[in-house]
Amino acid sequence: MQRMLWAVLGGFAITLIIGPTMIKLLRRLKVGQQVYEGAPEEHMKKQGTPTMGGLMIALVSLAAAFAARVGSPDWKSDAMLAIAAFALLNLAVGFADDFLKIRRRKNQGGLKEWQKTVPQLIIALGFAAYCYAHPLIGSAVRLPFTANEWDMGIWYIPAMAFVIYCTLNGANFLDGLDGLLGSTSLCDFAAFALIALLFAGTAGASDRQYMWLDVGILCAGMAGAVMGFLRYNLHPASLMMGDAGSMYIGAAFVGAAMALRMPIWIPVAGLMMAVSLLSTTVQRYYYKATHGKRLFLNSPLHHHLEKKGMSETRIVSMYVLITLLMCLLCFLMLPAGLG
Repeated sequence: MQRMLWAVLGGFAITLIIGPTMIKLLRRLKVGQQVYEGAPEEHMKKQGTPTMGGLMIALVSLAAAFAARVGSPDWKSDAMLAIAAFALLNLAVGFADDFLKIRRRKNQGGLKEWQKTVPQLIIALGFAAYCYAHPLIGSAVRLPFTANEWDMGIWYIPAMAFVIYCTLNGANFLDGLDGLLGSTSLCDFAAFALIALLFAGTAGASDRQYMWLDVGILCAGMAGAVMGFLRYNLHPASLMMGDAGSMYIGAAFVGAAMALRMPIWIPVAGLMMAVSLLSTTVQRYYYKATHGKRLFLNSPLHHHLEKKGMSETRIVSMYVLITLLMCLLCFLMLPAGLG
């Protein structure tokens, strides 16, 4: 428990301290946000705001987590190291997208859809295969409200790759308002850190206990770094996380859930990611099917709510409250002996 607290406090303090330097550096390098042309008119004033703050989240969260970890590094079965590598690979995809947008000075000037999808799926399949072969994770997933598990066998790999792909893009779509993804993911990482601690408390002194503690510490480091980042990302934001940050957060979230064998909990804790992904997907196919008609005034849903007159801060507050309730539900979905 103390190590988790140190990871949270360390991640928070370091991000808080280096934030101003990061903002100055990004401004000097002219790394500015490129606002989507179809975004609500109020967003145009965000054009040029320093972005790629996700690099700071990644650096600080991993530094805090690895400094506080319990187990010793093991290149073959180290879940914490694997999640970190998985998240950084997805960060690299987001970084490439951000870089091209900034270079071309156009929001839609980044990677083409297939250029993001192909590496995302390759990385997703690789991480799913790793979890499948891991002696302490395997192909069995926890079932809610019971101590039973569902062994998916070899189908675990394609199923989890699909879950990863959806979660990454859900996180990416959710990052559309100041502090939105950061605030909701803070709730998610805090909840998963506590759940990992509960699991470790029932495992006894074993490799599984150390793995769960390390996963919890990683989530705690993420929570601390994101909390510090929010100091600069809440409305009006002086620093954006960019696709690099949203991809990293999405990957760390789904990676921790898979290591805890809790992929069924992902759409619960990450409900607002799912809503953002679903609303965007439905809008796209409805637009094509009806030859130009729109189901929402704008997508994802949070932009539709903006068009309806709801303020940015009110939408963020509503999304955070919903996420908090969903995180509480995640605890209720645990077996009685743990929850």
